[in-house]
Amino acid sequence: MSESIQTALYITFRLADDMFAVDVGQVREILDSTKITKIPRAPEFMRGVINVRGSVVPVVDMRLKFGMPPAENTSNTRIIVLELNLDGDTLVLGALADSVKDVIELTPDRIEAPPRIGSRWKTEFIKGIGKRNEEFIILLDIDRIFSSDQLAVVDMVSAEAGTETLSGGGFVDAAL
Repeated sequence: MSESIQTALYITFRLADDMFAVDVGQVREILDSTKITKIPRAPEFMRGVINVRGSVVPVVDMRLKFGMPPAENTSNTRIIVLELNLDGDTLVLGALADSVKDVIELTPDRIEAPPRIGSRWKTEFIKGIGKRNEEFIILLDIDRIFSSDQLAVVDMVSAEAGTETLSGGGFVDAAL
């Protein structure tokens, strides 16, 4: 087990049949699914942007980022608004999840190192594998899921979208 993992609170969410978790300290809020404004020239995994209290927040589809097929939005679909560390700067990003489950506490004895082989997930994205009630939970290292180059593109595209789509403090769809 990694020595950097301590008892911590995690927000759990589902993508297809898999349960994932991110450190609660990186979660700003959880939103119901809302209309996402598409942005031209954005990477495929970037769905677009949303307005969160006057701020433009890029939204990524975690399914696409992990090479899974996209899913239709349902009444359970949520956007997890996260804070990522990008070379010392904080980037706010929305992550589309099939559903958000709950907040859990995991102690180090309930977390194992990610498997080196046989995993369909890139192990550099995974802090560890938690276990709760016989279910495995993939603990994500959210800062490492996106490369600095990808985050820089997302940040640039969302900044461009902010100048095009925010008008007078209200959110309007850009004519694309």
